[in-house]
Amino acid sequence: MAEEYVTIQGEARDEFIERKSRFIGFIRHVETEAEALSFIQEIRQKHWDATHNVYAYLLRDQSFQRYSDDGEPQGTAGIPVLSVLQKEGIVDVCVVVTRYFGGILLGGGGLVRAYSHGASLAVEAAQKLYMAPCLEISLRFDYSLYGKITYLFPKYSIETLASDFNERVCLRLLIKKSAYHAFAEELTELTGGSVSPTVEKEKYASIK
Repeated sequence: MAEEYVTIQGEARDEFIERKSRFIGFIRHVETEAEALSFIQEIRQKHWDATHNVYAYLLRDQSFQRYSDDGEPQGTAGIPVLSVLQKEGIVDVCVVVTRYFGGILLGGGGLVRAYSHGASLAVEAAQKLYMAPCLEISLRFDYSLYGKITYLFPKYSIETLASDFNERVCLRLLIKKSAYHAFAEELTELTGGSVSPTVEKEKYASIK
């Protein structure tokens, strides 16, 4: 798995007025081009009467990116929106900046600033997620070890995903991949080798 990355949760929006033109910035978490195109179409249908629906999306998968000026002068809209995403270092996102023209021309520089600001407002309104390579692991142990073992969890920022208290304690946990070996070693030492984690699967997750 690759390194950590930043994305957003769900979607968000914000807007502002610039010389009587209304700019609305929309952002949504997407993981495929199909999801990005679906979001763009959704905004276009909702704001069919807008002058422009400029967009950009950036996917983590192979750093795939696309943008559109949607009728604005070339280089004044789509690229500024994409540049905001690149500068913020966020991926798996799609931003649409909708413009309702107010009758006053902004000029090339004004358009660049306005579309950049619209994209920035959308990003600021969203909740960022810091994703890291993680492991889902399982543990099985006697009740007598519960206190000792769970005492380690805060040290390694371990999250409990599921627990089952029957004849033995069974826990399903989430841990950063980078912390796994140190945790496994300390767990082995703490329990005299009687408890060892089983790796169930790898995935990216947001974990503190």
